[in-house]
Amino acid sequence: MLKDASFFENVYEVVKGIPQGKVASYGRIAEILGNKRMSRQVGWALHNNPDPENIPCYRVVFKDGRLSEAFAFGGINRQRELLLADGITFDDSGRVNREHFI
Repeated sequence: MLKDASFFENVYEVVKGIPQGKVASYGRIAEILGNKRMSRQVGWALHNNPDPENIPCYRVVFKDGRLSEAFAFGGINRQRELLLADGITFDDSGRVNREHFI
């Protein structure tokens, strides 16, 4: 976390730290930043991602492993493609397998 940075900047720093092959939930990122009730604000920050090449917002999913219907950079199918390329696996209902969560 960056001292004296905006909430959005701190979200971006946390998301940059999600390793390939792993995902985090919106709530987990909010919890890391000190307030687990700010998951919607995490989503808003990611929707406004200024640098998708370096801030892998596609690695953020709902706590139950569902993908976002509103994935800002190409839709749900693009998010799934990017996660598959990272080595993420899905269960029969299309949700990210739990072993991939940080």
